Amino acid sequence: MILIVLLAAAQAAAPSATTGPATTGPVDAQGDRFARCVALTQSDPAAARAEAGRWRIGGGRYFARQCAGLAFAAEKNWPPAAGEFEEAAREAELAKDTRSANYWAQAGNAWLASGQPAKARVALDSALAAGSLTGLPLGEAQLDHARALVAAGELDAARSDLDLALTTAGDDPLAWLLSATLARRMDNLPRAKADIAQALKRSADDASVQLEAGNIAAMSGDEAAAREAWGTAARLAPTSEVGRNAVAALKQFDTAK
Repeated sequence: MILIVLLAAAQAAAPSATTGPATTGPVDAQGDRFARCVALTQSDPAAARAEAGRWRIGGGRYFARQCAGLAFAAEKNWPPAAGEFEEAAREAELAKDTRSANYWAQAGNAWLASGQPAKARVALDSALAAGSLTGLPLGEAQLDHARALVAAGELDAARSDLDLALTTAGDDPLAWLLSATLARRMDNLPRAKADIAQALKRSADDASVQLEAGNIAAMSGDEAAAREAWGTAARLAPTSEVGRNAVAALKQFDTAK
């Protein structure tokens, strides 16, 4: 999910002949090199990092930085990925290029992946404050900002962010999953049930969605639905942490009897 978000943001911030900085627009050759570099991150991240380094020395600026960040992300080396995205954002800001907001959003996403929500929040604050994000990129940034707020225990503020994200990224099942989870944590069962139903509608084969569906059913006192959802989560991802949590949750019924 995280890498998909980063790649989508990369496409939104890609250089082209028609969408460039406020001052100067990059030429076609630059866009082609960026596309090749991003493609290389998926097949050979180390080679992509080397190419990004050469490109940056040769004038690739923040586009090269972004490619390096994507290469680190492909290796799940999140802190240096976030660092590259932040450097790209700063360089873009100096160039008065509105792509800086996309880079800040990518940095926030990478910091969340690295388990550092406080740093993610700072980056995402910058992304949202820029005012240039629209559509799905805006929704994903709002969603990530909500995740950072939840980590800080600011649930009411996170609720506001998630409500915004549902209007701009409503097709993303993660938005509905996190909204349902937050509603459960805030003891709003009607909202939790409604939102997890939307997540299931979009991604019933996601073990995380099934795990949360079981959690909400159990909180509602619906043992049969909880068993079914947790059992599905365990079958979908038997070796993952989500699957193990589902198996552990199922055991409570055996203990109760």
